[in-house]
Amino acid sequence: MPDYDLVLSPDVLAILLRDHTTGKNIFWATHDYEALGSEYDYHAEILPHLITGEHSKVIQPRVLKSKENQTDRSKDMAEVFTPSWICNAQNNLIDENLSPVREVGLWQDYVRTTCLEITCGEAPYLVSRYDATTGEAIPIAKRIGLLDRKLRVVSENTETQDDWLKWAEIAYQNTYGYEWQGDNLLLARKALLFTFIDYYKAKFGGNPSQDSIHGISEIISWNLWQMDGLRGTPPDYPSPGELHENPIPDMFTIYCIIRDWEKNEEVRFIDLLP
Repeated sequence: MPDYDLVLSPDVLAILLRDHTTGKNIFWATHDYEALGSEYDYHAEILPHLITGEHSKVIQPRVLKSKENQTDRSKDMAEVFTPSWICNAQNNLIDENLSPVREVGLWQDYVRTTCLEITCGEAPYLVSRYDATTGEAIPIAKRIGLLDRKLRVVSENTETQDDWLKWAEIAYQNTYGYEWQGDNLLLARKALLFTFIDYYKAKFGGNPSQDSIHGISEIISWNLWQMDGLRGTPPDYPSPGELHENPIPDMFTIYCIIRDWEKNEEVRFIDLLP
């Protein structure tokens, strides 16, 4: 496995745990951790002290979970991750349709192309730091995610740090994903952040500034969000007119919001659907 135990600063972790729809943190949305105590209950928020320090190994990628736990999650949530080679084949088909915008002089349009991974899990279609089914680390030159491809194009077509950061930010602003389970969502958000650091280091030989890390983390916290894809609400929140037998305390009807970065405004995800 790659360096998934990298220590995030408290302020960056706080950003990656944020849920912009509810104004709280993302919540567990899984029963897998309830044996650890009430703070790990299904509807409890994921708080920094629950996953740092002596608890830093609580959330693990699927490949490091027990076989029993993997099977239970497959049964309960239809959680089955896709091997990297299949992600690559499907992403190649997307790239074939986008080939005209990758011609000389049009690489900026390729970077601006909007992509969304639905029910993203650990986001293997967006970034591929490791194979989600084997845990094998993937060298940066062989990564196949849609965001990986955008960042590769950015690195090939920019020279200065300012230009690279500008276009990397645009790449992130146009890359989206949603997921039900909070642990998966946090892993996906981390993967996108560490991918940013990986490509910056490959291009310039050092780490990006904390300001750059904070800025990308903010984009990630908006663009990868926690949602029930059938309702357009946070998991277990009812849609208008629905009754709910086991409501979250103080729960109310609420649709998930994301950010349109070009217009600099918040939008409801359901309003973007045809």
